[in-house]
Amino acid sequence: MFDRNAVDTGFSRKAEVYDAYCENHPVIRWARAVIRAEVVRVLPPGGSILELNAGTGADAAYFVQRGYRVHATDLAGGMIAAIQNKIRTLDAGERFTVQQISFTELERIEGTPFDLVFSNFGGLNCIPDINVVARRLPTVLKPGGYVVWVVMPPVCPWELVQALRGKFRVAARRLHPNGVLANVEGVRVPTWYFTPKHVRQAFPPAFRLVRQRSLSLFCPPSFMDRFPLRFPRLSHRLMQWDERLGIHPPFNRWGDFILYTFRYER
Repeated sequence: MFDRNAVDTGFSRKAEVYDAYCENHPVIRWARAVIRAEVVRVLPPGGSILELNAGTGADAAYFVQRGYRVHATDLAGGMIAAIQNKIRTLDAGERFTVQQISFTELERIEGTPFDLVFSNFGGLNCIPDINVVARRLPTVLKPGGYVVWVVMPPVCPWELVQALRGKFRVAARRLHPNGVLANVEGVRVPTWYFTPKHVRQAFPPAFRLVRQRSLSLFCPPSFMDRFPLRFPRLSHRLMQWDERLGIHPPFNRWGDFILYTFRYER
């Protein structure tokens, strides 16, 4: 069950520390660059973006500064406040707007339709069935538009090997079919993990999968904070492996995150 109160409370608390944490984390900076490049690849400047679970608006602000129109949405009040601060700072007028709303309520989104629907870093993993969102995409997306989603899969090898260190809970947390309770700033947020097959089947027939790539399959995930600090050269090399191999089967089925790009071919 989607717990709106837990999501609002946990991620509102996280808003206070999230930007600083991401800006100082080399793995998150690298992953963000790869993800943003995919959006820029499929959508020319001047296009419109609907961002679901936009968080503090870091990605939204990036795209606005590069000539896109972005409507940033999030359920958490703390995240909305952070987005509003960025809107005031950038002073981009109607090119940067915000709406406090859940991604389960696409029929209430303002400013539709858009050229691209974007969701980053597993925000969509807060619901038990991603189909709830995917089936409503035609209500907010223009024909010929794109969907770029970053979703957490069940298999992350770096988490599985934590069993060798005695961290069995970490190793098994993605494998529970009924989801787990993730700790978000002291709040237990229900979380589910979706296989690539589940994600692909959630989309209506008019959507074609354009690209699927893994992130942090070879490179350690962000929760392994000390690894890139202790081994910066090795971390950089592993990021290169991710970029070169993560787009090809079977490597694009596993990792900390999987990036999906779909085209709406109605």
